[in-house]
Amino acid sequence: MASINETPRQKMIGILYLVLLGMIALNVSTSVLDAFKTLTTSLQTSTKNVQGNIDNNFAAFESTKLQSEPERARPIYERAKQARKYADDLDGYIVAIKNLMIDDGGGYDSKTGDVKKRDNQDIAYRLMINQGRGKKLKDTINATRDKMFALLSPIDQQGFTGTLSAIDPPKHKGGIRKSWEMANFGDGMPLTAAITILTKIQADLKNDEATVIRKILGQMDRAVVNLDQFAAVAVAPTSYVIQGQPYTAQVFLTASDSKANSQISVNGQQLTVTDGKGMYTVNTDKEGVYTWSGTIKVTQTDGTIKTYQTPEEKYQVARPSAVVSPDKMNVFYIGVPNPVSVSAPGIPKENLRVGISGGSMSGANGHYTVSVSQPGTARVTVSAVLEGGKVQNISTSEFRVKRIPDPRVKFGGKSGGRLSTVALKSQNRIFATLDNFDFDAKFNIDRFTLVIVRPRADAMVLQTSGNVLSGAMQSAMNNIVPGTRVIFDNIIATGPDGMKRQLDAVTLTAE
Repeated sequence: MASINETPRQKMIGILYLVLLGMIALNVSTSVLDAFKTLTTSLQTSTKNVQGNIDNNFAAFESTKLQSEPERARPIYERAKQARKYADDLDGYIVAIKNLMIDDGGGYDSKTGDVKKRDNQDIAYRLMINQGRGKKLKDTINATRDKMFALLSPIDQQGFTGTLSAIDPPKHKGGIRKSWEMANFGDGMPLTAAITILTKIQADLKNDEATVIRKILGQMDRAVVNLDQFAAVAVAPTSYVIQGQPYTAQVFLTASDSKANSQISVNGQQLTVTDGKGMYTVNTDKEGVYTWSGTIKVTQTDGTIKTYQTPEEKYQVARPSAVVSPDKMNVFYIGVPNPVSVSAPGIPKENLRVGISGGSMSGANGHYTVSVSQPGTARVTVSAVLEGGKVQNISTSEFRVKRIPDPRVKFGGKSGGRLSTVALKSQNRIFATLDNFDFDAKFNIDRFTLVIVRPRADAMVLQTSGNVLSGAMQSAMNNIVPGTRVIFDNIIATGPDGMKRQLDAVTLTAE
């Protein structure tokens, strides 16, 4: 198995890494320590970029293959997620070791951007060699490499080694052989160099993770079926169109590809074929029900031609129409919002354009509110935006415009007749109400006159503004006796249309 292709940047980092390790044996100068910090930063940047590529691969797979072919894509997707989990587990272990080193190294120095005890040569040896973390890390690296390799198919395993490994170096002269952990974290290894080594392992891990995931997800792009079975299909956006709107349908093979040499015709008419699909379009100048059937001829690999027939399709052409329905009453009233519903069979509501003369209208998507100001007639016009952006007028409806009817004035809940003396004395205001009217319309009483006629006594006439009895009126009401006539007259009220109206008088007799 051959190693994966490395970018020039990755090759440069690898060479610099080896050079710096060699320089440790000679001198641990400030410049060498700075170089390790620079290399660590570069490795972290490279790792971050690779992580971005991994995230993009997953996002693209989830939004395409996992949506279009979930049954086939799901097992592949789960294997890729398993590879990511193996890598995350190892990366988490490395992060934990780095955190121990950083804590023992006194944390970060704000001036150098590195650990404070970066030149210390005892911390890494103690944590990794004496306490056995180096051997455990070595075993975990090799186990992770094997588990990720096992996720690949036999074809993908061929020619792939990756960069992640923890192998003991060859023997030196004299037969001395160091273990992997001693070679990387043994005597004389400055703390900042040990952190760089761990960062490089993380970078190698991320590169292998990206390669394994790319190969696993790439299995979806390999042909797994032989396109030797075909089914002719005809798909139309709608089978109901209005006159003047074109009828459109797609005729294609479910197993076709963009290079298929197919001939498609409908009722003998040859269609233009693009990406294995033919577009069938006819004019709809006349009403009625129409049928059609498509024929698809495919040239086989042996040169023979195979013919497929679509099922018979039907579509109906209808005259354009629209329904404009006031939601409450079959008239528009002045001074109140008049809700209106508009619909047109076969046309989406968002494609309707509604206007009015003799008033104004607001709203959208089939629900509107009409406002009118003058008695007479209002005309609602409905147009539709058809295919190709063509606008067609499909309906005009007229509505009567009327003023809101006069309300009835009530005192004590009655607008006339007899009322007990106690009930008359207990009330202090009159009201103007609209009975059996579907709109929420309110009338405000501006002024009225109260006439009290007691038996065998002169009439008392009092006036006030608003709808509440004045103090004088209330005093007079407290003196009524059975047989007294109480009359509310000259009642002036303002309706929601802003017009003042004189309302009918209310006559009550005390009993």
